Amino acid sequence: MAKRSLIVAHHAPDLDAIGAAWQLVRFNSQEYSGAQFAFVNPGERISLDMAASLGFDLHEVVHVDTGLGKFDHHQPERGHQQISASSLVFDHNCGIHPELEQDSALQSIVQFITEIDHFGEIHWPESDHDRYSFMVHELLRGIENVEPHDDESMLHFGIKCLDAVYANLTQKLKAKEIIAEKGQEFSLSYGKCLALETRNDDTIKLAQMQGYVVVIKKDPKIGSIRIKARPDSNVELKPLHEAVIKADTTGTWYYHPSGKMLLNGSDKSHNQTPSPLTLEEIVTLAKKSLG
Repeated sequence: MAKRSLIVAHHAPDLDAIGAAWQLVRFNSQEYSGAQFAFVNPGERISLDMAASLGFDLHEVVHVDTGLGKFDHHQPERGHQQISASSLVFDHNCGIHPELEQDSALQSIVQFITEIDHFGEIHWPESDHDRYSFMVHELLRGIENVEPHDDESMLHFGIKCLDAVYANLTQKLKAKEIIAEKGQEFSLSYGKCLALETRNDDTIKLAQMQGYVVVIKKDPKIGSIRIKARPDSNVELKPLHEAVIKADTTGTWYYHPSGKMLLNGSDKSHNQTPSPLTLEEIVTLAKKSLG
């Protein structure tokens, strides 16, 4: 059973404060899985009276990104170090759970938060581009302008975002492994292509990023098949679509008008019938119809 604990951050918590709290709750659950949250002015610590009013003794309190404690980096001697509250919590958690040192997804998140906390985004390519407005730290700023909120709702919004980012990065890392271990390369006149059997949908986009012109993925559990061509390629999947619907009279297929996607089964559609065609049969049809 988790111990009683109170995590204290500063008002209007930013990504670093949220990232530090998120790590304590998610990766040090024996101490903080049931933690409550409180907020103080930046740089301050919670008072004995305020902690008591919330039902906590001071030994049950931890401060993140405020209070000049072990999870704060605003002390004069730390001012020029490339660290953050999130990186300090990460180091602390690794001391308890050394396996976290091998968690590349978590490391990427901590590195990103630390860079943002030191305004490193000014060095990004096209640093003033609107695309960056879709990033988590900008969403946290933006939400302040669109709806009423309090500190805790902002913190929970940020935690939800980091849960999603962690899940995406974990899937991406798995996708890299799957492509390396299970990917079956084949060639068309357009260039190198990849076929693989996996449930991981991230493999399709990642394989395209790696230069594969056409990617064919079959879900081994459901049986659905997804075929995509790079949007900047000369590939037109219509001949393959015509060959597939002749060979498969059972599965439900959708040919995208862009000519770059041929889909049998999608999270967006709940009434499609998986194809009985094997991965090898689809690859053979691709070679014959696309050359």
